[in-house]
Amino acid sequence: MIDEHDDVWDRRVAGGLAFLRRRLSGGYEVDEFGFDEELTKALFHPGLRKLQRDWFRTEIIGSKNLPEVGGGLVVGNHSGTVALDALMLAMACHDESVGHRHLRLLGADFVFKMPFLSELARKSGGTLACNPDAERLLTSGELVGVFPEGFKGVGKHYRDRYKLQRFGRGGFVSAALRTGVPIIPAAIVGAEEIYPLIGDIKPLARVLGAPYFPVTPTFPWLGPLGMIPLPSKWLIEFGEPIHTEEWADHADDPMVVFNLADQVRETIQSMLHALLEKRPDPFGA
Repeated sequence: MIDEHDDVWDRRVAGGLAFLRRRLSGGYEVDEFGFDEELTKALFHPGLRKLQRDWFRTEIIGSKNLPEVGGGLVVGNHSGTVALDALMLAMACHDESVGHRHLRLLGADFVFKMPFLSELARKSGGTLACNPDAERLLTSGELVGVFPEGFKGVGKHYRDRYKLQRFGRGGFVSAALRTGVPIIPAAIVGAEEIYPLIGDIKPLARVLGAPYFPVTPTFPWLGPLGMIPLPSKWLIEFGEPIHTEEWADHADDPMVVFNLADQVRETIQSMLHALLEKRPDPFGA
């Protein structure tokens, strides 16, 4: 009689060997942006899923607001010193959406200037945060993720936690208007506490070509151990979609773009306040 545990193990080994054969022979697909879906699901997702569910104990709210098919622009707040919030948002979209949709993240120039980091970003579905790339993805029916605060959000001081920074020039709104896709506001609570930023060594940041060099209660004092994120409790909420069809002819109107960007920003800020009330203890169960 075949042991069920042995049968499962045999299937895993066979699947792993088949995966290696495909990787070595080049028998896998990569899209025009460099996205490798097979590698992402096999290599990146398991660890990120474990981090999200077990370490951050993440609760996902409003996943029904993600479009089942077609393009959509997910706009989130950005924080946490290291941009784990982007990865956790992508995992929430994949695991909780109908059809397990991949969130194609838009990243800053800095990300794609780093050799190893650039390759990882491309393989996992990321691309440069510019309107041409965003519009091509949206037009082809992809779910795209953007963080309009950029480094101003992810690198802000801990005392400014959950206070949204300026949203730039609203390029994300123009992309949504030109492609006619809905904008889905997303609020992320929990990332602010994983690496509380208490200082920035600017001279060292300039030497490294980085936007900042963080000082937290654990880094750089504890060395590599200081890079372990604190186990804060996370809440991620997807808000009601903001439909853009009625403004389709106003993608180049600065006033329309500014007003809509401001509406998205105020919506996310209100969502953050509501989530913080649901989570009075940052490190509670």
